[in-house]
Amino acid sequence: MYSFIFHYSATEEDSDQLVPQQIRALPSNSPRQPNCTCQGSGVFVLKDHIPKDQYDDIVKRRAEEYRKHHIRTSSSLNRLIFAPSNSPLQYPIQGFTVVPLRKTLIPGSLCKNLCPVVSWPSRPLERWDKEEQGEKEITVQSTSLSDLNNLLGQITYTNHHMTPPFPALSSAHFTFEHHEAVFPIVIQQTSVPVLYDIGNDINSRVSIVTKTFLRYTELQALISSIRTYYKDIKIIIADDSLEPQKVNGSNIEQYIMPPAQGWFAGRNLAVSQVTTKYFLWVDDDFLFTDKTKIENLVEVMEATPELDVVGGSVAGHGQFYFSLVYQDGNGEDGGCLNRKGAVTYQPVPGFPTCSFTSGVVNLFLGRTDAVRKVGFDPRLKRVAHSEFFMDGLGSLLVASCSHVSIDHQPKIENAKYSSFRNQQSKDIEDKLAHHFFKNHLKCVHYG
Repeated sequence: MYSFIFHYSATEEDSDQLVPQQIRALPSNSPRQPNCTCQGSGVFVLKDHIPKDQYDDIVKRRAEEYRKHHIRTSSSLNRLIFAPSNSPLQYPIQGFTVVPLRKTLIPGSLCKNLCPVVSWPSRPLERWDKEEQGEKEITVQSTSLSDLNNLLGQITYTNHHMTPPFPALSSAHFTFEHHEAVFPIVIQQTSVPVLYDIGNDINSRVSIVTKTFLRYTELQALISSIRTYYKDIKIIIADDSLEPQKVNGSNIEQYIMPPAQGWFAGRNLAVSQVTTKYFLWVDDDFLFTDKTKIENLVEVMEATPELDVVGGSVAGHGQFYFSLVYQDGNGEDGGCLNRKGAVTYQPVPGFPTCSFTSGVVNLFLGRTDAVRKVGFDPRLKRVAHSEFFMDGLGSLLVASCSHVSIDHQPKIENAKYSSFRNQQSKDIEDKLAHHFFKNHLKCVHYG
């Protein structure tokens, strides 16, 4: 008698957390992954609540945002790939992902025409299903190839423990005569899409964000320059000045903080109030010019949904950008981080003036949800910039573009501001000690 035998095997990492998983036979009349429905009492069909005169436009924008969201969040590892038919067995070798607590059909499992005929137990299918459900190992037998493949197409896998939001890995084994196959099973909770309606103009796509401290003269000059080119765009200001002053103007949001909370605390507050898909970060002593084209940065981001941050250049500083290279160390000493200035990687496709890099200057367009996930460490109060990109290394895709620039205002002597702004030796020591613990670093090299 010949038979197929399925059984699962958890990895060493998840063996204690992800059991019991089960492989089971699905009854022959069970539905195949039905689409979700919105029926019954207490259900709101959301499309019915969209203004009719805006419906078509909103649906079109929504579909485009979802397409870009899918590009951004999907991976080539999610693509379902089946083993070639160099053996009698076909099975998934990549891309089989299941949701915790949800029964999922194992796709592609079948026996090719080369499979010999095997004997089928005399018990009826319905009884066989009930007896085999919920097992970690299951045997499938049949004298008919079509019946055998029909049964194989009804095998499901269920993980019965809620897993962390990041992927966990299990595996399934099945054998036929002297043939054996193993395929991976990724267990991951499905995330809900978070989309931003970008509307039809720059004002609904981008907010301008800055942090100010004891520099109201420079801040007013910045605002005036913004309004020269963008009369209606929202400006968000985080202000931790010692004696705050009201900043007047249309579509300006000023958030007063406790005094002298610092650079990154202000960035966190300002970015937390952004409601647009993107924000443009500027320093409070910058000046917009005819070369400060926000639309050009948006164009790069929209054409490359995987991008998270796109920087420009600042007069007097040029197109500042840098690479970050992290090397794992041992568990005791920690890793090594190397920052090297003026290093880029390959060009951004379709934009010859833009190149991928690791970090950029203080003029940058940020993808709101991606930047929030990394955040700005509020312990860094005085001088801090590359530390944000250090924390985002491996999760933020960054590029620098030379075709968008901004001016820098002439320096105004401000002794009180300088006393807070300039790093003291203790600040440097504290920051390095912070990196040692927080980032588990052995050393940092600034080149």
